[in-house]
Amino acid sequence: MSALIDLTIAGIREGLARGDFSATELTQAYVDAIEAARPLNAFIVETPDKALAMAAESDRRIAAGTARPLEGVPLGIKDLFATEGIHTQACSNVLKGFEPPYESTVTSNLWADGAVMLGKLNMDEFAMGSSNETSAYGPVVNPWRMAGSNAPMTPGGSSGGSAAAVAARLCAGATATDTGGSIRQPAAFTGTVGIKPTYGRCSRWGIVAFASSLDQAGPIARDVRDAAILLKSMASVDAKDATSVDLPVPDYEAAIGQSVKGLRIGIPKEYRVEGMPEEIERLWQQGIAWLRDAGAEIVDISLPHTKYALPAYYIVAPAEASSNLARYDGVRFGLRQGGGDGIVDLYEKSRAAGFGREVKRRILIGTYVLSAGYYDAYYLQAQKVRTLIKRDFETVFAAGVDTILTPATPSAAFGLEAMATASPVEMYLNDVFTVTVNMAGLPGIAVPAGLDQKGLPLGLQLIGRPFDESTLFKVGKVIEDAAGHFSPERWW
Repeated sequence: MSALIDLTIAGIREGLARGDFSATELTQAYVDAIEAARPLNAFIVETPDKALAMAAESDRRIAAGTARPLEGVPLGIKDLFATEGIHTQACSNVLKGFEPPYESTVTSNLWADGAVMLGKLNMDEFAMGSSNETSAYGPVVNPWRMAGSNAPMTPGGSSGGSAAAVAARLCAGATATDTGGSIRQPAAFTGTVGIKPTYGRCSRWGIVAFASSLDQAGPIARDVRDAAILLKSMASVDAKDATSVDLPVPDYEAAIGQSVKGLRIGIPKEYRVEGMPEEIERLWQQGIAWLRDAGAEIVDISLPHTKYALPAYYIVAPAEASSNLARYDGVRFGLRQGGGDGIVDLYEKSRAAGFGREVKRRILIGTYVLSAGYYDAYYLQAQKVRTLIKRDFETVFAAGVDTILTPATPSAAFGLEAMATASPVEMYLNDVFTVTVNMAGLPGIAVPAGLDQKGLPLGLQLIGRPFDESTLFKVGKVIEDAAGHFSPERWW
């Protein structure tokens, strides 16, 4: 079993083509691995019968010579993506029992390319969180542990289940979403690769909305090549999503292995934040050295409005969440708490019982900043700051910078419940290096770059020009080759 589940997507593709194993054998190996890894709490719904049926169809296609790009590749799906007839709850009690009669565009694209569905993955409720501790199904446990310790660590959030499942070899790859860092932060915490594509590159149709102007789907994978393979299948224009962009989807895999000689890599001085651990600075300097050695030109740059990104993000995102989550009222679908007097009582009781603490907090913040008398002071100002952040990046790219290198997170993974007594702001600071990318609508990738002194993975982030994910894959591969590959020691 272990030999099969250790294969990358590229390795699976080659092995199936040679006939080394069947898609059914591969899928069964993953089904067994998921069953053995329940202590991680990565999967909240397992679909072994569906997976094996899809794998059997893949075997028929391979035998007939009509294999598709992802034929027989077993994937995990974040619980934010609608899957027809299968639990889709955004890990919230308010959507209890919901099984959509439709399929999201991203997952439809994956199934059309031959991928196999293993089940739905745990996540922070409505994608609101940085530690996967706000899920109605309880926290995901990071497969990584500190050296000499059994203390459970967070896999990050909100796509904690996706990152943990990929790192623990419970799926060959996974779908995820990123509103303020929810792909890149958990990827960095688990030693996996996660890319948030340019806003509009992947359709948002059929993905439960958090903040519609910030949300974007992307993959989490074992390595840079696998991330490129998955994004090629996930990305598309979609008539059902007016924000999806009608641009050709490149063959991202073709960028893997290309030279970075002559590329200009920007190093923003504003990302040297106060209190940043010394090991994060060392990792950043190591990344700079790797890219310089590969022939890239290192350029110091300034993104002056970076310091305003986090507070502006935590006005814009909750405001949009407040609007999007107004539909969960206990009337049309999801949890309904009756026994009260009238429709207002029904709304109040259903929403109070259905939403968790963090979701309620963000709805309240969002409703406040959109209210009469505060809209101009908060929301309008935040949108102006967002424009300035975007302009910073445009200025840098116009000056000839090809990509920007930064840390992915301000630290390695922290312990579960480590933030239990902290203020919400301390948790929000985990997004300090990632939110600018969402505010500007740019692509960003997190690539494993080393281990900290406690043996936990650390990642570097690359930020690219709009719709230039290919350059991120090209540069990311250089970092990956220099850093080597990391995987957790199996304890579950």
